[in-house]
Amino acid sequence: MEQTNTKASPSMTLREQMPVWIVVGIALFINFLAFGLHILPDVVASIARWVGLAGLAYLSYRRGSVTTWILFALVFGAEVGHTFPAGAEWYSVLSKIFIKLIKTIVAPLLFGTLLVGIAGHSDIKSVGRMGIKALIYFEVVTTIALIIGLAAINFTKAGVGLPQMPTTEELPELRKPMTGPEIVLHTFPDNVIKSISEGEILQIVVFCLLFAIAMTQVSYERRRPFLVFAESLSEIMFKFTNIIMYFAPFGVGGAIAYTVAKLGLGVFANLGMLLLTLYGALIVFILGVLLPIALFFRIPIRRFLKYVSEPLTIAFATTSSEAALPKALENMEKMGVSRRVVSFVLPTGLSFNLDGSTLYLSLAAVFVAQAANIHMPIGAQITMLITLMLTTKGIAGVSRASLVILTGTAASFGLPDWPIAAILGIDALMDMGRTATNTLGNCLATAIVGQWEGETNFTDQPES
Repeated sequence: MEQTNTKASPSMTLREQMPVWIVVGIALFINFLAFGLHILPDVVASIARWVGLAGLAYLSYRRGSVTTWILFALVFGAEVGHTFPAGAEWYSVLSKIFIKLIKTIVAPLLFGTLLVGIAGHSDIKSVGRMGIKALIYFEVVTTIALIIGLAAINFTKAGVGLPQMPTTEELPELRKPMTGPEIVLHTFPDNVIKSISEGEILQIVVFCLLFAIAMTQVSYERRRPFLVFAESLSEIMFKFTNIIMYFAPFGVGGAIAYTVAKLGLGVFANLGMLLLTLYGALIVFILGVLLPIALFFRIPIRRFLKYVSEPLTIAFATTSSEAALPKALENMEKMGVSRRVVSFVLPTGLSFNLDGSTLYLSLAAVFVAQAANIHMPIGAQITMLITLMLTTKGIAGVSRASLVILTGTAASFGLPDWPIAAILGIDALMDMGRTATNTLGNCLATAIVGQWEGETNFTDQPES
């Protein structure tokens, strides 16, 4: 499988890039003079930014990869949203089109890859062993994420002294956190077509697993035609993914432009500390937990970052783990993890291994109590942590799902909802960080389970 690429000319050398980077640096300096020191008019800063963007566009054109264009779209979208905020609804259309296209891929891609990965080997015991290892890893890492979130908010006390802010934001529909039995019941589909239409990833995975196991119970001659079909379906859907990735820069740019156009800067005066607390805690989690785990399991860091960068960027911009799933499936297989492991661990992680979301929920729930001036003793916080350990397993891998869980958890512990309404003002920015962390954690979990199972080959293979 070839990586999506639109190269028009050979990559630039560092010497050739240097003049462009100098222009970008000058543009940044001019904006510092305008907004930091207030000694230049805004119009000069605006012109400088567009000149800098033109330089970045030229670099992206010369490098030619879709990943580079996506990174450019992040910056370009922010500028468009800032300069032309009136077009916010149209920017949102671009991101919604991209996510809709991605959702059309997920079910057939999972169906093809899981059938080939499991029914093609006929080793059901190894599938069970892999599932147990993955679930143990998911539970340990997400529990650590919850603890880090609690520690971070208790350290910064970002909610203390927050005034009750007037807001017109509407909270998501109140839903009680799912109980243990409800989580188990929700795992199994009653209608696979309904599961596909509603984007229930875990239910789709369960159906595919049972279907693949059933295939192993018939003779090879009987299942071979279906295996050939599933293999062809997988290859075609990966090519389909590559086609949709050509639209990714527009979807990513639109998502960022919409976010910047809608957000006012005034909200950061009161909620900036919460934003900094979240991103600081995510950085601590990545560097203090995920990185040591990766090193312990001997995951090649540079190679891992090379293949995870594109799905990570998509997740960050679209705030949807599901949107990043097809590219993550493709890239983790290219990295050297077997298709059997990739097709099982990544989609399962969308429900059981949302590291960023679980960290955010423990942090945000205590923030709500602090803002309402309600003292939560350590015992109550531990009780809430145990509750979140269960309820976070019911989060869908889609945008804003965490807010529904947060609203239900706050209601369960008698906390008011006005701080949650205030959080909505910066939730888009927080959702970017937590969703990117979800995707990073899932990709790492896939590589680790692959290493654990001895189903990795981290050497470059010739592309087909």
